[in-house]
Amino acid sequence: MTATSMFTGDANPYAGGDPYADYRTADFPFTHLADLADLADRRLGAGVIAANDEFFAQRENLLVPERAEFDPEHFGHKGKVMDGWETRRRRGASAEHPWPTADDHDWALIRLGAPGVIRGIVVDTAHFRGNYPQAVSVEAASVPGSPSPEDLLADDVKWTTLVPRTAVGGHAANGFAVDAEQRFTHLRVNQHPDGGIARLRVHGEVVPDPAWLAALGTFDVVALENGGRVEDASNLFYSPATNTIQPGRSRKMDDGWETRRRRDQGHDWISYALAGRSAIRALEIDTAYLKGNAAGWASVSVRDGEDGEWREILPRTRLQPDTDHRFVLPEVAVGTHARVDIFPDGGISRLRLFGSLTEDGAARLAARHQELGG
Repeated sequence: MTATSMFTGDANPYAGGDPYADYRTADFPFTHLADLADLADRRLGAGVIAANDEFFAQRENLLVPERAEFDPEHFGHKGKVMDGWETRRRRGASAEHPWPTADDHDWALIRLGAPGVIRGIVVDTAHFRGNYPQAVSVEAASVPGSPSPEDLLADDVKWTTLVPRTAVGGHAANGFAVDAEQRFTHLRVNQHPDGGIARLRVHGEVVPDPAWLAALGTFDVVALENGGRVEDASNLFYSPATNTIQPGRSRKMDDGWETRRRRDQGHDWISYALAGRSAIRALEIDTAYLKGNAAGWASVSVRDGEDGEWREILPRTRLQPDTDHRFVLPEVAVGTHARVDIFPDGGISRLRLFGSLTEDGAARLAARHQELGG
């Protein structure tokens, strides 16, 4: 683990105005890599499945996709209502020893939405100015199936420390780079000795279960949950390109990919790495909720290998606003990478490429899965 940026101590008390005006953050390298997903994204199925205490604020707030909000006037029966996970103040054993011990801490168990290799973690204490934890630590485990909290807390579960006990700052994005070449399914987030955390982000590479994909046969080979990833994009002005390979249909306009308006004769594009070498038989381009700003036309190409030539599998085709467009390919297209080009600008909400892994693609995925301890 490497602490990318260190903030310690309280932030100033809230004095009115924009609550984010004095928020402390940094330019974390792992948040800028296009091929890294938030493995703890609720849209992928992540969840906070247990916590030892959530007296003031619910544990589920940790994974809310939007940034934490602050209402200085919002109080409830238990005290100030905070947009995060907040535990009660710990106390010692007696009047002579009123302080918590060095080992006292609170914890929350996180099920990752997509198992994978973790490259960076952000423990965000936004708006927790004098009530954040003194330190945090994060552990990870790889447990197959759908374990219960009791299963995860059993003595035979092996936990790997990703972030050792480290001091953090209040009202700050505390970022930690992680170097652990293993596939993990669950996290245990600890705050020492108590306090509040607003959000948790877990940046990493999805590593799917090859046995599951083999059982499915035909699946979306570019989907984030199946190991597809965005490699690059021409423009990310309004929204991230990774939205195009999230599960399900878009639910609102900013749940897709939209570029700024072009004033030249160019066009926009996204390139992807597939789950593995794949044989593609059909595709979908969805423009859901993009009504006056959908792309006018789109084409799709694939290439086989890092140095392969791009080969168009869907020629430039007119798109309709707020519409799911489906295309059956005239022949199977084999490749490791894909690219969608939109003309001249605008956006799409989802791209789906339906097919199956080739024999060598499946073998490579299985070997990597085993290498990472899956």
